[in-house]
Parts: sequence; structure tokens; C-alpha cells
Amino acid sequence: MKQLIQNVRLETSYQTEDDVVTKTNTEIMDVLIENGLFSKIGSNLQEKADTIIDANKQLLLPSLREMHIHIDKTYFGNGWQAPIPAKNGIFTRLEEEKTLLPEQLDVAEKRAHAMVQHYIQHGHTHIRTHVNVDPQIKTKHVQLAKRVLQEYKDQITYEIVAFPQHGLLRNGPEFLSILEETLKLGVTHIGGVDPASLDRNIGEILTTTFALAEKYNVGIDMHLHDRDTLGAFEIHRILDEIEQRSFSQPVTLSHAFALAGISDNELEELMQRMAKNKVDVTTTVVISDENLTLPVKKLYDNGVAVSFGHDSLTDHWSPFGTGDTIQKLNLFIERCGYIDEYQISQSLKYASGGITPLNEQGKQVWPQIGEQANLILVDAVSSAHMIARQCPISTAVSAGEIIYQTDIALKGAYRG
Repeated sequence: MKQLIQNVRLETSYQTEDDVVTKTNTEIMDVLIENGLFSKIGSNLQEKADTIIDANKQLLLPSLREMHIHIDKTYFGNGWQAPIPAKNGIFTRLEEEKTLLPEQLDVAEKRAHAMVQHYIQHGHTHIRTHVNVDPQIKTKHVQLAKRVLQEYKDQITYEIVAFPQHGLLRNGPEFLSILEETLKLGVTHIGGVDPASLDRNIGEILTTTFALAEKYNVGIDMHLHDRDTLGAFEIHRILDEIEQRSFSQPVTLSHAFALAGISDNELEELMQRMAKNKVDVTTTVVISDENLTLPVKKLYDNGVAVSFGHDSLTDHWSPFGTGDTIQKLNLFIERCGYIDEYQISQSLKYASGGITPLNEQGKQVWPQIGEQANLILVDAVSSAHMIARQCPISTAVSAGEIIYQTDIALKGAYRG
């Protein structure tokens, strides 16, 4: 199969004045895709194709990746409902889930479908979802998530994290057998949450989690909300386990609020260890009156990969998620005070699996011939323009196939 995208805008270099990037240079080109891969890039390609898309000078960018969401427990697709106050923090939410999630089982699958479709319409070709495994739900949510996501296997790739939201030890020894049954279903990761404050046994939680990850050959994605030195201690203990076991599967720290509240010396030590052990971080870019926004650029500059997620679209935990990762990028640059072309454009990597059309030196590095054609068409004149003005997506392509397309009014540089 061949797809030809005509009249499409590609970023080619940065324009600088006095060593300051003032503009992203672009060219209007044609792009040929064959069997899901970029095969030719040039001016006025004379190629026969099964599908021809006239981009009308829209910008070609890498597709987006949602790296932390819970598709199994949501109000999305069912009208507006705000959460109740959490008077006892996370324990309020866990008590709610004991009755709420079983009550939602009849509608959970429909809502999950609505959420996945929403992500596709917002330019995502990959989703990592955390899925509850608890004494009430047992394996039902993982089975549900697998059914839903399998229906989109030709449109997106996905990862499923078996997530013991209610803790590992506090549910009694019989819960471990439930978790093992879930891991046998073919998930990609095992999760966890705050081993110090939830289960109050860091050592046993990490020993058990890593042992199960080794047994079932899966990665680990751990929710860490514990802050300051307690959270930092948990991260060090996770790194200890990795090093002692020579653990080779991927490890992600989700939220990792401690990284926002420790001293520079403590942060430097943790970043060095995390980079050495290839431990990455996922953040929702928290906006709060507390110091919870992670030092994203500092982490990245020190070799720690960082990605963005929404956590929820709307559920009994939070009313704020949108599933619009361009909006999430916009939130990030405003939170960090990035206003220039260079800083804004380079921020795209946190939402695209590390891919940017131009590298930090301004050299064009995407798209490359032979790479999988996962892309979006946006009514923007540069990555920075898209993020700053939240420009709309007209088309999403996954492995060369159009998975979403809509008509939008094209305004180019005057968008917004």
C-alpha cells in the first residue's frame, strides 16, 4: 500500500540571530509512505499511490503518546460528574472504589471505548493504561481493557499496567494470587503505589514487585506520590533493587513528586542513578499551590527520559484531564515560562516518545526514510506555534494508515 501526502510543511532548520533561535524554517514537500514506512521525501513527487492526501501546507509532526491514563475507571462519555472532597486523601478514594467500580462494570467498557476514540481524535497512536487489580474487581478490569484495546490494534499500539491500586500487602495474602492471575493474562507492566505510605513496608513491596516482574517478564510502572526525603528514599530503594537484581525490564516512576521537593544535591544524586539504570519518569505537569511540578528539562538534560500523561479524563479522583496533549504541552511551557521558539519546539519530545523534527542543534532528524509513519497534520507553521497557540489536528496516521481525519478551517500562521 502507498500513501502520498502532497503539499506538506516540514521543519528543516532553525533560523538564528545573535545565537538566538528566532524562527523555525520549513519547506513544502511531498512525502511517500509505503507499507507503513516513510519511503520518499521530495518536491513534486510523481508517484502513483492508493491514497493521496493534499495537506494544504499543514505541518507534519510525529504522532502523540499517552503514557499514563486509567481507561478502566472513568466518568468520560457519561456526562458531567465532579468528584467529592477526599477528606482522608487516597484512602477516601480507595473506599469509594470498593463500591463504585463494581457498580460501573456494566458501563466501563463503553466508557473505555469512548476514551480510546477520544485519544485517537487527538493525534495519539500509543496509550499506556494503568488498570485496577483489587479484591473487588480482581481480573475483570484487565480483561475489559484487553478487549477494548484489541479492537484498536490496527490503529494504535498499547501497554497495560496491572495496577494494585489498593496496595499489595494490606489486602491480605490471598490478593497476591489474584495479582498473579492478572499477570498471566499478558500485561506489559506491573504497577504499584506509595510503598511507604500505603502498605508501610517498602522492602517487602519492592521485593515482591520485582520478583513478580522477573517471573512474568514485565516492566514496572510505580505511582509515587510520597514527597521530599521519604519519596526520595523510595526511589533510591527502587534503584537498589534494579542494581542488585541486574533488572533489565523498563522501569517508570509515575508522578515522582519527591523530585520536585528535594535539595539540588539530592536531586543530582538521584538523576545520576536514574540515568545509569535507564529509569524514566511520567508526569501530568501538576499545577498546584504546592511545589509538585517536576524539573522536567533538568531531568532530560541529565539523561532521564520524561513523558507526559493525563492520568484521567474525568473520574472520581479528578475533574481536570482533557486527553488533549497539545493542551498539556501548552500548560507545561506556561508553567516553565518558555516563550521562545527553541524552548517551546523542543518541548514536543515529552509528548512524542522523544521525537522532534529538529534536534537540539537544529538538524532535521525526522521524518527519516525507513521509519514507521506515525504522524499528525496540524494547521501550524512550526512545533512551537502548535504548542503555544494549541493549533488543531486535522489528520492522524498510524503505520501509514489514516486513523482520523476531519475538516478544519486553515489559518496557518494566523491561527489563534
